[in-house]
Amino acid sequence: QVQLVESGGGLVQAGGSLRLSCAASGRASSSYPMGWFRQAAGKEREFVARIAWSSSSTNYAESVTGRFSISRDNAKNTVYLQMNSLKPEDTAVYYCAAYVSGSWYRRESYGYWGQGTQVTVSS
Repeated sequence: QVQLVESGGGLVQAGGSLRLSCAASGRASSSYPMGWFRQAAGKEREFVARIAWSSSSTNYAESVTGRFSISRDNAKNTVYLQMNSLKPEDTAVYYCAAYVSGSWYRRESYGYWGQGTQVTVSS
């Protein structure tokens, strides 16, 4: 079992930056590939970024490529999402998740989820 707790969300103006953190605990929590998803009001939860357990590879949704950066510190069991040049359309609840199997961009491939942290970008 893996427990995930996100933090770092808040209200920011367009063009600003935020860094989200996801603290993991539980059995072998640092060995999972990890992902970030987001869900805007009235929309489906969508993939944002993922990182291999060794940080050897990362992938991003097209909408955030060049603006967001995912990283992890396995010694601290923490995954980060650095978000720069934020836009109002980035407003959503952001979730971190631990990958278990399947396609890395599908929410069904992630077996453990945090409770989410709200990010609001004002125009």
